Amino acid sequence: MRIISYNVNGIRAAINKGFIDWLKTDPADVICIQETKAARENVDHALFKELGYFDYWYSAQKKGYSGVAVFSKIEPANVKYGTGHKVSDDEGRVLQIDFGDVRLINAYFPSGTTGEVRQRFKYEWLDEFFIYLETLKHTYPKIILCGDYNIAHKEIDIHNPKGNIKTSGFLLEERAWMDKLFSNGWVDAFRIIKTEPHQYTWWSQRFPTVRAENKGWRIDYINITNALKNNLKNAEILPLIKHSDHCPVYIELDI
Repeated sequence: MRIISYNVNGIRAAINKGFIDWLKTDPADVICIQETKAARENVDHALFKELGYFDYWYSAQKKGYSGVAVFSKIEPANVKYGTGHKVSDDEGRVLQIDFGDVRLINAYFPSGTTGEVRQRFKYEWLDEFFIYLETLKHTYPKIILCGDYNIAHKEIDIHNPKGNIKTSGFLLEERAWMDKLFSNGWVDAFRIIKTEPHQYTWWSQRFPTVRAENKGWRIDYINITNALKNNLKNAEILPLIKHSDHCPVYIELDI
């Protein structure tokens, strides 16, 4: 199974930049999208059906904000919308689908960049989500967690670690949450395959040259539980795909 996670920073904007043409190249069997900024009825979703994808959407109540979607060429056995955490569900942050005994979660983690209130919400969301994942593992030992985590885990995952030590997305408390995740039965699928530095998935739009100069952050992940570690065949970051300020991340699993 080939899986992609991709924050498109607005699905309609991405479509205008060639997203559908990219889908026609068959980049993956399952594509997890974050930050759709649209409801299904606001998009020509027949385009996805024509390409052989089942499409599932979980949108925020606030129009033009947040939202996740999954496009899958494999029909899932079950689809679950949200986690039961009302504030998160109101923002359309988590969509879950099952393939046999494998649970795939598509999550758009909150950003804390707009100030103290949202940073506090981010910490609350992370704590709530960690407990949710720990409970879920008892029923689904095999989990794939795709998404924009809005956290660069280690210094290797950010171009300027010293200059961003007090920046949301690279705060010690956020990175400690990632440490806790990987200490509790999860593995960083990309780092199992690729250990080189300068591998990023997001570049600030405030500075037009940083993407060309590859001065970015790795904040998008497809992480897997230990039960799937031996099934991992490949992992990639695809920086040449440019429909967004993010780029897709990719893994291949033998399941």
